Amino acid sequence: MTTVYCTEGGARLDVFLTDETEFTRSHIKSLIDGGKVFIGGVPAFKAGQTVKTGDVVSFDDVVQNDDVLPENIPLDVVYEDDDLAVINKQRGLVVHPGAGNRAGTLVNALLYRFGDVSRAYGMARAGIVHRLDKDTTGLMVVCKTDHAHAALGEQFAAHTVKKLYRAVLDGELEADTGTVDAPIGRDKKNRLKMCVTSDGRRAVTDYTVLERFKSNCYVEFALHTGRTHQIRVHAAYLKHPITCDALYGGRAMGAAGQLLHSRTLGFTHPRSGERLEFTADEPSDFLKILNALRNG
Repeated sequence: MTTVYCTEGGARLDVFLTDETEFTRSHIKSLIDGGKVFIGGVPAFKAGQTVKTGDVVSFDDVVQNDDVLPENIPLDVVYEDDDLAVINKQRGLVVHPGAGNRAGTLVNALLYRFGDVSRAYGMARAGIVHRLDKDTTGLMVVCKTDHAHAALGEQFAAHTVKKLYRAVLDGELEADTGTVDAPIGRDKKNRLKMCVTSDGRRAVTDYTVLERFKSNCYVEFALHTGRTHQIRVHAAYLKHPITCDALYGGRAMGAAGQLLHSRTLGFTHPRSGERLEFTADEPSDFLKILNALRNG
């Protein structure tokens, strides 16, 4: 079973799971009709029922618990205690097993590095309370205990987690600051992509231009929602895609993936109540391109 925590309600169940997984809406509907989708442990038989904030949605997945094994994958651990750890994720690392990614994920690495991590939402998402895209780098918090997992899940749902990202965009944004409030849903023509669409879920992103160059700009983003590919989609919607983001039309400049980095992460510790905040610099390939832009 795979479990997904709903951080913002209001969507149809089939739409919510389609956005959260790599499956098609028709496949999700077949799982629901077959009694293989559960909300809070109770079978859900209506694709159109509304998912509420805090709902725990589980469903049968192609990844079985026995398939998820520890793997010795290097991790940059920024902080660690008995409840949680903060990871500076490298480019190219998929967060959890799924269709097409049975191994070599952050979950496999966590099982090897820490052994006992939270399995509240199933082995396939052991320790995972939020995600970064495969080629997005930077800070993530992972959970060792079920208590930490539940408490941090509530913070993400309440939007009290501080998340600041840095990116290089193609071209120059007209305004120095702004907000994009545009709904995001799965692209109907390309299942790998998300897009701004009227029937999507609300997505809100603030941006601030930090530096301007001849044909690029260096930007900080703050998220008010947590949609799949949110910053990447909103940047493309502004007609200034993230540099090196081939999926959304960004120009190639030497990096193996989009120049998007989770730089600052802040949250309340689930046991002590202390407010913690962490910052991690961009990776070397990101900084190499940024410095080249600064030098003209």
